[in-house]
Amino acid sequence: MYYYEVLVGDSHFHGNDVLTYSHDEHLPVGTIVRAHLRNRPVLAIVTAEVPQPNFTAKPLSAVAPGQTVPQTAITLMWWLHDYYPAPLGVVVRQFLPPSTSFPTTITNNTAPNLTSKSTARPPSLTTEQVKAVAAIEPSGYHLLHGVTGSGKSRVYLELAKKSITAGKSCIILTPEIGLTTQLAADFKQLFGDAVVILHSRLTVAQRRTIWYDLVSATQPRIVVGARSALFSPLQSIGLIVIDEAHDQAYKSDSAPRYRTERVAAKLAQLHDCALVVGSATPSVEDMFIARAKNRPVISLTKRALTTAEQQTTTTKLIDLRDRTAFSRSNIISNSLLDGIATALQQHEQSLLFLNRRGTANAILCNNCGWQALCDHCDLPLTYHGDTHTVRCHVCGRLHPLPSACPECGQSDILLRNIGTKAVVDEVKRLFPHAKVQRFDTDVTKAEQLEKQLATLAKGDTDILVGTQMITKGLDLPQLSVVGVLSADSSMLIPDYTAAERTFQLISQVSGRVGRGHRAGTTYIQTFAPTNPIIVSAIRQNYDEFYERELAERKLYHFPPYVFLLKLSCLRATSAAAENAATKLKQQIYKAYPRLIVEGPSPAFHPRENTKYKWQLIVKSTSRKQLVAIVASLPSGWTHDLDPTNLL
Repeated sequence: MYYYEVLVGDSHFHGNDVLTYSHDEHLPVGTIVRAHLRNRPVLAIVTAEVPQPNFTAKPLSAVAPGQTVPQTAITLMWWLHDYYPAPLGVVVRQFLPPSTSFPTTITNNTAPNLTSKSTARPPSLTTEQVKAVAAIEPSGYHLLHGVTGSGKSRVYLELAKKSITAGKSCIILTPEIGLTTQLAADFKQLFGDAVVILHSRLTVAQRRTIWYDLVSATQPRIVVGARSALFSPLQSIGLIVIDEAHDQAYKSDSAPRYRTERVAAKLAQLHDCALVVGSATPSVEDMFIARAKNRPVISLTKRALTTAEQQTTTTKLIDLRDRTAFSRSNIISNSLLDGIATALQQHEQSLLFLNRRGTANAILCNNCGWQALCDHCDLPLTYHGDTHTVRCHVCGRLHPLPSACPECGQSDILLRNIGTKAVVDEVKRLFPHAKVQRFDTDVTKAEQLEKQLATLAKGDTDILVGTQMITKGLDLPQLSVVGVLSADSSMLIPDYTAAERTFQLISQVSGRVGRGHRAGTTYIQTFAPTNPIIVSAIRQNYDEFYERELAERKLYHFPPYVFLLKLSCLRATSAAAENAATKLKQQIYKAYPRLIVEGPSPAFHPRENTKYKWQLIVKSTSRKQLVAIVASLPSGWTHDLDPTNLL
């Protein structure tokens, strides 16, 4: 009889150590097994053979066929458990197939066909792309800062070719499932059957089959998928790419609440491979760390277009305070309506963008554009209609609702809140014969999403209305008009990343036009046409934005100058939640008197089901202190370490 320590992958297992089981055969480290835990079947990974324990060990119930999970994956599990504290069973579950049933056979362990049936081939590399490929070393961190349309995906293809030639697999990450399909198609043209698509909207059976095919593969694979693809059981990795790396979708919103880039950096270190972080608008933290640590920052400053394809792009700024510019619609300006009408006549597409995450009840002046900010945090205040209060959701301070603007004295105070459905209804009223399509996260089925993408690519849609999804890498050659309906709405969100998100969204959505063989115009509607963030985005001046935002972060103690920890509790009453948060704040200050603890304050979404949610924000220059606080949290609290927003 043999005895083994195993890591159990089960969300109900809240222990923080290995368990011991017995088996009548020898098993190598990394073997996937099925065991029983409290009379339930669970998956586990063998981590070590051990002497017979002084208790009766339960027998393993089954052993999976195929190869073992690589040691690098086991090492990453332990690191993830320590770096983003979460129950060990929850962490290990990320690395395992989605079902406790084992396949009877492994079918995809032979050499894949690396040639595509398609005759299409990627375009030749531009001079900048050639330099970028040459500058990216076989190992280490590389920040690829390329303007929209500069052909970052073409660089990824060339790097993948090098990795596959060297016999090593690749992981290509995208923030949205729609982008996964689009990018995977590019890779399939070049690499054929070696490309595997992996994301959460596949069925359990599909994901299980793919997982066992990957763990048993004897030839290199290219896995294209959302952040969960990072945990693919690949034996040897030569390249990891994070495309659109600035996107907040790369932060897991459930335990373990990890940042994809930090996990990817550790995985790249374990495999001694290249990590390429690509974006037209890198996050302030990414750029700061890259420059501070002298990591390579590789720039693509020009669009990857031939001379014949180069087209003029124009930006028009519309002041939302000038209501004479909105005589035909309260939402869409006259000049934007004229642009859409012209596009329809020329059989071209129009895109209307609305940042739906900016639908908080923010307070601003319709006359001068003044915005209500917290005098302590310099973040937007939020109006709560149920209690008629104005509150900061970071420090918790209450403020009076102004009856008149403190800047211009006018009483025209707005509570801003518009959704995509209202925009679609307005567009259909104004252009009843146009084919209008709504494109946002309400599209939940993968098949529906792929159908919409195909419809867009064929040009069967005249006017596209959407939220953040449409800013993420969609290539629409027939697009000639982009309308940003409320450019500063994302700045009304009470969060320290609001300015950064605004710059990124305007830059990304503006980059959709001017591709292919047609000129493009971007119409930007805003209450604050002189706001430095909006001006920098229109100019596509990243460095100007970066330096200004960095100074703000330093002044108000936000990343990259501190680490953040968000702590939340749910209680039956608001008073009970506030009392619990106040008590925990006192305990934290007693143990760590030099930390900054903001709050308590109600969460941005203050109710969950029938309970009330309050939160604390802890700031520290020592991440280890924050990890220690998490380790000593009382029951009934949840934590988010390194949050990308405070909502």
